[in-house]
Amino acid sequence: MRMAELSRESGVPVATVKYYLREGLLHPGERTSPNQARYDEGHVRRLRLVRALLDVGGLSVSAVKDVVAAIDSPDTPMHTVLGVTQHGLPSARTAMADEQAQAWARARVDALLKERAWPCTDGSPLTESLVGLLATLRALGHTEFASVLDHYADAAQQIAETDVRHVAALPDPEATVETAVIGTVIGDALLATLRRMAHADVSARLFGGGKEINRPESG
Repeated sequence: MRMAELSRESGVPVATVKYYLREGLLHPGERTSPNQARYDEGHVRRLRLVRALLDVGGLSVSAVKDVVAAIDSPDTPMHTVLGVTQHGLPSARTAMADEQAQAWARARVDALLKERAWPCTDGSPLTESLVGLLATLRALGHTEFASVLDHYADAAQQIAETDVRHVAALPDPEATVETAVIGTVIGDALLATLRRMAHADVSARLFGGGKEINRPESG
């Protein structure tokens, strides 16, 4: 297919396709003349992946380059590819906390990682994000909430088993990475929504009746 057809098939404007080509996010087509090239379904799939990484995952162009380079390297294990992808996803933002709160949080995170043998190293973005979240709890005076951390970790482990086994069954690396990104970003929002729905159920059973409270209509 020509550039115009590739644009129609993928839903990506021609100017954007050319930008992705210049940046190395999309591999070149087969040259048929000095000013013409032919593209195939592989280019459509790559464009879909790039848009998922940029628009859904919120990765930077530089991070997307790292992901597609890992995919295109035949010697890169899928575990490494997914690690590069996860590294590029934005981490949770946390409020600034004092050194005492940071030390308290880091001790609890270190104990959690040691107990579960999770392969997250000290100083990694995810580890630092978790430290920051717990430190924020300490700064807000809610250290007792850290007592449920193990329950959260248990639930996260079960969800991760479902997530990774699902993407592992997909037919090719691009489908695996695309689904992992979408599943992580949309899955986070899905989990938050389901959690709030479950809160309403448990609250009604623990604290007694009362109808669901809906937001008032605006206008």
